[in-house]
Amino acid sequence: MSSGAKYRTPSLSLALGSLAMGASLGAPLASANDQTQSPQRHKHHHRHVAEASKPATNTPSPAPGYAPAAALNGDEHAARKTGRSAQSGDGESLLVTGRSMNILNDPIGIGRMPQDIMHTPQTVNAVPRILMEQQNVKSLDEALRDVPGVTASVGEGEGGMSGDQFLIRGFQAQNDIYENGLRDFGVYTRDSFDYDHISVIKGPSSEVFGNGTTGGAINITTKVAHLGNNYGAQFSGGSGEYYRGTLDFNQQIGEHTAIRITGMGNENNEVGRDNIYSHRWGLAPSIGFGLGTKTTFTLEYFHQSDNRIPDYGVPVITKPGTAIARPATEYGLNRHNWYGTNYDQDVTNENMLTGRLQSEISQYITVFDDLRGGMYQRWFSASQPGCDTTCASEFFTDPSAATVDRRGHLGGPEPYQQNDWSVQNVFSVLAKFKTGSIKHEMIAGWDVEHVYDRRTNYAYNFNGQNGTASDTTSLVHPSHTQTGLLLGGAGQYQSNLVNISGVGRALYKTGDATDVGAFFSEQMWVAPWFSIKGGFRWDHWNSHYSANGGMVGGGVHYGQQQDTFNPTVSLMYTPSKNTMVYFNWARSTTPLGLYVTNSSEPLKSSTQGFKPEQSSLYELGIKQQFFHGRLGATASVFRLEKGNAMMTDPSTGTVSSSSDRQRNQGVELSLSGQILKNWNVIGTYAYYDATTTWSLTAADVGKRIQYAPKNMATLWTTYTIAPDTPWNVTFGGGLTWRDAVYLNAANTARVPHTMDWDAMISHNIGHRWRMALNGYNLTNRVNYSNLFSDRATPSVGRTFLGSLSFTY
Repeated sequence: MSSGAKYRTPSLSLALGSLAMGASLGAPLASANDQTQSPQRHKHHHRHVAEASKPATNTPSPAPGYAPAAALNGDEHAARKTGRSAQSGDGESLLVTGRSMNILNDPIGIGRMPQDIMHTPQTVNAVPRILMEQQNVKSLDEALRDVPGVTASVGEGEGGMSGDQFLIRGFQAQNDIYENGLRDFGVYTRDSFDYDHISVIKGPSSEVFGNGTTGGAINITTKVAHLGNNYGAQFSGGSGEYYRGTLDFNQQIGEHTAIRITGMGNENNEVGRDNIYSHRWGLAPSIGFGLGTKTTFTLEYFHQSDNRIPDYGVPVITKPGTAIARPATEYGLNRHNWYGTNYDQDVTNENMLTGRLQSEISQYITVFDDLRGGMYQRWFSASQPGCDTTCASEFFTDPSAATVDRRGHLGGPEPYQQNDWSVQNVFSVLAKFKTGSIKHEMIAGWDVEHVYDRRTNYAYNFNGQNGTASDTTSLVHPSHTQTGLLLGGAGQYQSNLVNISGVGRALYKTGDATDVGAFFSEQMWVAPWFSIKGGFRWDHWNSHYSANGGMVGGGVHYGQQQDTFNPTVSLMYTPSKNTMVYFNWARSTTPLGLYVTNSSEPLKSSTQGFKPEQSSLYELGIKQQFFHGRLGATASVFRLEKGNAMMTDPSTGTVSSSSDRQRNQGVELSLSGQILKNWNVIGTYAYYDATTTWSLTAADVGKRIQYAPKNMATLWTTYTIAPDTPWNVTFGGGLTWRDAVYLNAANTARVPHTMDWDAMISHNIGHRWRMALNGYNLTNRVNYSNLFSDRATPSVGRTFLGSLSFTY
């Protein structure tokens, strides 16, 4: 009997029923955009829509020395000036042409980074809300496909972690996902129903975000309550038995208070993969107090439940006579093949409560305090297909005889129940003042966080024996049933618990970490056209790990403490409001044991005292706006150096402090905005020279870094014919392209390049309704999404989704 059955989520029908009930009570679902009209402005709506379809006019840049106040926190300063939310679109995004895609004027959305993207001295790629709407984005993973340098991987080893696991510029970012500047510690696949926009801050950013952020940080700005009323919904359906509904309800209460509820119900299989599905629902209510005043407080609650099947892909094998291993699907294996069992399941429940306070004490001082508590539950059981040399050889000589070991090359993972909780508080003060002719902007504060992880391990029994070596299936014709395979209760088959190298077999594994950090930065304008920014962050990191139950000697307990110091320095030259040239140097630190909730390797006797990984960034860039601010372009060259890199043995999962040094240097380009009236475009390109520069394994020197492509590019463009007329139509499309990547440090396995063509067409019915059709992977190419050291997951095949949305 599966111990995970009791953790199943409610059915989609119940979730959709709840959303339908909300709609029947006058709270229809997620509008394609925020349409924040106060009642007295409602009668002028049509005039605003017509104006919205005009080309964007020049967006004034901030005066040198001062951040755009609206960027400080949810555009509240702009709201105070206009009497309504500055995020308002007045229905413009329903037309999909109402705003330019120029991301340079977008705020990053957190108080510790108050400038917009234009005036942030670092490469920042944004995924604006209008782009997510046009592409009908449904998850964080889908949204980040528009960002070069971001690839998806899945943790290996005894942890067997899945969920959202990203790399940025070839370096792990698995614990570098933030919502409104606070860490999201959960291990789950994030739905995008609550997203306003996403910012990817490239390169080390420990001075702002704390330890980690070697390749960068992903910050999600969520939809929160705002002044004005809007009610909207979107319903989608299509290939792969796909059904989805989203809800967005915002209601102003009184002069300065509003509530907002966003919701989602989603049920889908995956085109091109057998047995893979996701049934999930989510709800995110928020309430805002003091909106449009100098002091605002927003309280947000987030819940997401997901019942999905994990997909660990197809084996990567070496064809006789060749030196480089490739996915078996490149040699004719059916892309639909899935190698799991009936026990495979990934059930997650996430709950987060966040309070954010912003108070403009005076024209010089603004105070921020953000507090979040989170609780995360997860039942996880996944098969990891392992195809050894015998299996690979038989595939080419006698395919029917080739068999896959579903316990994988690391002997696991075995199923486990994970129960986590976390709390984080960030307090900061923003001060803007002048000393003589010199302008200053100072930010100072502290960041305290604690995270706790508890796992209960389960074990299989095969044909009455505590061993699963015979849990195999055909490589060519796999079956998800295995006669005689039983999943026991907690501790029932203790002798078969996962054997953790250097630790032993344990029933329970517990980890916790506490981080206390203090940060300070100052930007000083020595001239109206030139400024210097410097800052640092100090952290005291204290982590523990224990394993007990089913072990000889009563278990093991390990711990470590580390103090880290991460500085940053930037130079900015702004000869005009539309131009900035910058140089940035920054450093980040990643201690061992940082990834408590989603780490594949715990602390152990052999790793205690390992020095943390350290990374340094050198970046020179330019940001330029054209056509009165309608179009923005960026270009940067960078060098990212990582020292004391932790290495994981692909066959045993053992972590070693090899003191390897890795370097990624390259060029990144972007263009976003409105080229001509009704013609929007957003495109990016990145070139990466990512190599190992020193290693104890001499043969690895000069090899490409694992998972780091040499070239990446994205393009999305739309054009609207006859906007604001009954016969209007918007059509567009784009390309996502990623060069081939190596899967290991020795560069003996790789996946081919990815080329994904997507398209869309839409029509607005009046000013309230919109119909759209999206097509994904139109060529039905076998691309690969999640990557492993010896496996790769084929991504979605050709898919079509239709949608109907409305907003009032």
